[in-house]
Amino acid sequence: MEALSEYVRINPELLQKLVESIAIFLVLFIARVLVNLIVKRRIPEVKRAYNYRRIISYIYALLLVLFIGRVWISGLDSLTTFLGLASAGLAIAMHDTIANVAGWFFIIWRKPFKLGDRIQIDGTTGDVVDIRFFQFSMVEIGNWVDADQSTGRIVHVPNSKVLREPLANYHIGFEYVWHEIPVLITFESDWKKAKGIISEIASNKAEHLSKPAEQEIRRAAEKFLIFFEKLTPIVYTTVKESGVLLTVRYVVEPRQRRITEQEIWESILDVFAKEDDIELAYPTTRFYTTEHPETR
Repeated sequence: MEALSEYVRINPELLQKLVESIAIFLVLFIARVLVNLIVKRRIPEVKRAYNYRRIISYIYALLLVLFIGRVWISGLDSLTTFLGLASAGLAIAMHDTIANVAGWFFIIWRKPFKLGDRIQIDGTTGDVVDIRFFQFSMVEIGNWVDADQSTGRIVHVPNSKVLREPLANYHIGFEYVWHEIPVLITFESDWKKAKGIISEIASNKAEHLSKPAEQEIRRAAEKFLIFFEKLTPIVYTTVKESGVLLTVRYVVEPRQRRITEQEIWESILDVFAKEDDIELAYPTTRFYTTEHPETR
């Protein structure tokens, strides 16, 4: 070691620490690769294997910091002392990074969401596909795409956001959302008949979702104060400038909003096309002219 130190012109003690650090890194890296290979061969389920790989990565990073830290910082016989000093220094120099790690611990401990959940945070909505030390990733939905369908973009969000921003989870608690479809008909239409038709269609297409939703409410009530009196589809009547607005409201799973809306709309259009006294309304402008008495 002394000969090598003289050759590279580096202090022998410093060179020894470098060699030990490289050796620790290589050993832990090879161990991580081998364990990941075992997981890949023994666990065929994609989601389960992914969770194991994440745990292995966390253990690898922790061991790397601990072992290399003890090489470079002498006099740290106590792990508590080492972590205390390291935390104090990092808290000053890496405030945002520490906040992200704290957010990661909050996500792991409190579980405001998990992999596969659909959430909304800081104005962005998406399905969670990855959770790491400093950030989590979502497949974005909505934005320029209608009905909460995927845009195809991956959005990376710092973990600290969960500590600072309101977070909405589509799945924790009550795993259904309310969805509304507005149907505007003309004032001249038979609105009572149209309302009955829409109510029947909504019952046929969406009422089967009410039973599972009731079970979900009972389960969610054990943890959250969630209470709904009526879960079956209902149609509300409102008067707008261009006609009578009939709004059908029903519960649906978040990822089924667009397909159920399409089925209901197609049924409404098919039935309305056969009715002579029901017409869909749209914004119109009417002009009225009157003759001046002198022109008669």
